[in-house]
Amino acid sequence: MKQVHNCPELMEAIGEMGFLPLLGGNIEGFSADELVAPECRYVALPDGGWDWPLWDWKGPMVTEGHYAYGKFFGGKAGFVTMEWWPDLCNYRRARYPEPEEESIEGAILEVLRVGGSMITRDLRRACGFDGPKMRSRFDGYVTRLQMACRVVTEDFVYPTDKHGNRYGWGWALLNTPERLLGHDACLCSRTPEESRQKIHDHLRALLPHASEKQLEKILG
Repeated sequence: MKQVHNCPELMEAIGEMGFLPLLGGNIEGFSADELVAPECRYVALPDGGWDWPLWDWKGPMVTEGHYAYGKFFGGKAGFVTMEWWPDLCNYRRARYPEPEEESIEGAILEVLRVGGSMITRDLRRACGFDGPKMRSRFDGYVTRLQMACRVVTEDFVYPTDKHGNRYGWGWALLNTPERLLGHDACLCSRTPEESRQKIHDHLRALLPHASEKQLEKILG
């Protein structure tokens, strides 16, 4: 895969690959950060700030690129095209069944299903996780729901200073895939095992240098 230099080129690459983590993981070359040209990667600036074109592309890619985005790859974030989303959703939801209504994960889903999209901070408060040291625990529950394809990222929201300039890393705006993508986008005619095999075969062809153990980690 050739290096990409802008957001449209990266969108095209993801469309061809079907699956792509944002940052590098356990398979060399299998991430957006490794596909983009060096000038599009993270750079620390002398004034303490930073420049990272790839990070800035995330929002437009999520809202305009026709992908599902979330922590789908071993708890790490990345993109899945709408061509492959039904199969991933089919397999993962069978592997990670619907949480009980009275569980914390069930409560998170109910808040999103009833209220619609919320940034992580507000969702945490709505679910009662506003005490000390609650953030990491809550993030763990949300990550598991994303791995189960029951929660996705709709967009990114950034705070702004008094001059209207955005700053910081931004907050993920979370939603359920049914509300964001539509109920039909989450349906698949194959069995979960058939979906798993289809994804496995695609990844094997896409990543011939990867070991079976590495592919299993991506499959989740």
